[in-house]
Amino acid sequence: MLKDITIGQYFPGNSVVHRMDPRFKIVMTLMFIVMLFLGNQLYSLSFGVVFCLLALALSKIPLRLIWQSMRILIPILMITAVLDLFLIDTGDTYFKWRFLEITSGGVRTAILMIVRILVLLAGSSLLTYTTSPIALTDAIERLLSPLKRIHVPVHAFAMMMTIALRFIPTLLEETDKIVTAQKARGANFSEGKLIERAKALIPVFIPLFVSAFRRAEELATAMECRCYRGDEGRTKMRQLHASRRDYAAMTVTCLLFVSAVAVAIIW
Repeated sequence: MLKDITIGQYFPGNSVVHRMDPRFKIVMTLMFIVMLFLGNQLYSLSFGVVFCLLALALSKIPLRLIWQSMRILIPILMITAVLDLFLIDTGDTYFKWRFLEITSGGVRTAILMIVRILVLLAGSSLLTYTTSPIALTDAIERLLSPLKRIHVPVHAFAMMMTIALRFIPTLLEETDKIVTAQKARGANFSEGKLIERAKALIPVFIPLFVSAFRRAEELATAMECRCYRGDEGRTKMRQLHASRRDYAAMTVTCLLFVSAVAVAIIW
């Protein structure tokens, strides 16, 4: 199950989204997230849904990969939706039996929550799916470069964010290997009381922490061997250049964003 999570991975390709300037992709992703949380009605989510569908179609990322990263959250979303149905009592009553009551407000909140989270995961994950870690680091550094004037370590911050994203799939794969090895030794993670299950996870967490620190030390050693000293006197092999494609995509995103803001204000 853990190895099916694809968040943080990069899938090489030659699609329109892959060739876009990563700086524009970061800004458009932030605008997309804001669009999803502007309103509390289903039609207010339509602009974010349209953006997500366009991005998915242009990126040519298989929907199977998107679904693999989201299906593990389906049980949690369903439990949260059921709680919203019975705990929110605003609006018209659709069903009532003793202390259980389903209202229009609960149904609307449950649907909004499920759609918003699924679209958010599908749309925002395209940033790492279509952008290499090096390009993502350069883009974050360029976007935050004005903060260098107040002595903010922008390069170190961008490097840490990128390394953290890159190590998510690595740690998930390592966790899956440790769990499989412990099961082969007779460990049982699905039976017993809650406290017993928590204790059974200790043989998983300890090797995982050891492996994470070992990988961090190996990465630091590799960077030092390559004479990495931060951004001082550092040049870039690939320079970021915006094209008409980037400006066209940003224009469409801005139109959707302004429309979403207008709808949220009016309604």
